[in-house]
Amino acid sequence: MRAPFALFALTAPLMLGLSACGDPAPTYIDQAWVRLSPNKDTPSAGYFIAHGGDSGAQLRGVLTDYALKVEMHESMSSGGMTSMKPVESVDIPAKSQVAFAPGGKHLMLWGVNDTAISRGKMQLTFLMSNGDRLLVDAVIRKADGTDSATPAPSKPGEHEGH
Repeated sequence: MRAPFALFALTAPLMLGLSACGDPAPTYIDQAWVRLSPNKDTPSAGYFIAHGGDSGAQLRGVLTDYALKVEMHESMSSGGMTSMKPVESVDIPAKSQVAFAPGGKHLMLWGVNDTAISRGKMQLTFLMSNGDRLLVDAVIRKADGTDSATPAPSKPGEHEGH
């Protein structure tokens, strides 16, 4: 009777220690979306939120098969003028968020593919400094804010009686 209790007494601290040691929380991306430019000759813009895991990370770039070119940019205001510059990398501190949002950091996407537009989404690959590649689907929205895959509303009287 003492042997099972002694075995439990020896292994319990080890089991408790192992259960407290989980995998570290990873860096991840969510809320990704692309606002289509109303003019196919000008770039569209991409937005998302990067969440830092237990350790800091750095976003080094973004790729996609659904656009000709993708760049990270940042908008800045100075002296009443707004300008934009390319960004090579973005630090994502541990346990914090970095928003790519209108008026700040964002993606510029040239030549968004018609297939992605009709599907209403495109896959983006986020390149991290540790070698990770995070695959994320971004919803595609028209310049007016509606989803690109949403059919156009019908005109009053159209299709009546069918």
